[in-house]
Amino acid sequence: MNARYLTGSVAVLSDGDISHAVKVGELKIDPYSDSRLTPNGYDLGIAEILIPGQDSKVTQGTVKIPPMTRFIVSTEEVVDLGAMLTAQLWLRTSWIRKGVIASFGKVDSGFRGTLTLPALNSSSEPLELEIGKTFAQIVFERLESKPMKLYAERSGNYQDQRGITLGKP
Repeated sequence: MNARYLTGSVAVLSDGDISHAVKVGELKIDPYSDSRLTPNGYDLGIAEILIPGQDSKVTQGTVKIPPMTRFIVSTEEVVDLGAMLTAQLWLRTSWIRKGVIASFGKVDSGFRGTLTLPALNSSSEPLELEIGKTFAQIVFERLESKPMKLYAERSGNYQDQRGITLGKP
C-alpha cells in the first residue's frame, strides 16, 4: 500500500482558509456571509422545518416542536465541496443546551446541495425554531489526496438536493 494513505493527517480549515477557499472557488456556500464564520467552521441557517407526520414544510416564521418529537430541518445554504474537501456537521451547542439531540453524517467530497438535518426535541418543554436562525456548524477538512471518485460518481443519491430530502431507497 502506498505510504501516503497511512499518514492519517487531517487539516481542518480555519475561518481564513474557508474565506480563501470561497474566494478562489474551491468551496461554494450560497448564500455566504462572513458573519456566519466561526474560528474553524461556518454556521448554517434553517430554511425549512418538517415534523414527520404533518402535512407541510414550514418555510417562514417560527415552529413549536412538541416535547419528545422528531423534526427535520434543511439548511438555507447550498454547499458545493471541491474535490479536496470534506466536512463534518455539528449541532450548535445552544440547541444542545435546550434539549435537542442530533447525529449528523459526514459531507462527502464533491457533494453539492442543501443539507437535511434530522433531530429530536428530547426536552419536556416545547422548542421554538425560527426560520433563518443558525442550527448547525459545518467544519471543513482538506483531504490529503484527491479521491478516486467524488460523491456524484459513488452514490450521488442526494447530489443537487434542495430543501428537506427524506431518505431514498
